[in-house]
Amino acid sequence: MSRVANNPVQLPSGVEVKLEGNDITVKGSKGTLALSVVEGVQVSQDDNVLTFAYDSDQSKAMAGTTRALVNNMVVGVSEGWEKKLILNGVGYRAKASGKSVNLTVGLSHPVDYKLPEGVTAETPSQTEIVVKGIDKQAVGQAAAEIRSFRPPEPYKGKGVRYADEYVRRKEAKKK
Repeated sequence: MSRVANNPVQLPSGVEVKLEGNDITVKGSKGTLALSVVEGVQVSQDDNVLTFAYDSDQSKAMAGTTRALVNNMVVGVSEGWEKKLILNGVGYRAKASGKSVNLTVGLSHPVDYKLPEGVTAETPSQTEIVVKGIDKQAVGQAAAEIRSFRPPEPYKGKGVRYADEYVRRKEAKKK
């Protein structure tokens, strides 16, 4: 069984945590995030360290999950999260403008993806998209939705893929 809940969360300088009943609010230089803690999990703060405790075996797993979520919130408000996507294919390009990303990925029409609240996107080049934000789940979800318009295919490798993703290539059909 995992022992994630036993590891304390260190708070970097500039990050404030408010504990009010079952609610945790984390405030940093990049913004504010809130989380409601499940019954049976207790969070305590000593100086710049958050510790997690649990009542029973059923809440032990949720204590580890809560610790991971709070750690992601602390990293998000202090450093932020980002996912990098790469477009691979002839004529595939992207352009970020305001709260939307315009994609040309080999479909009969251009795709306009509206970014969720708290998530921004940049296009350093026409074939790169960088999705940024303070909420790890929202950044990952937005990147996954952009990737879902044209996932990478195994024969030529065309499509939208994560920068650290490896696309296993297949051999073409032989005569």
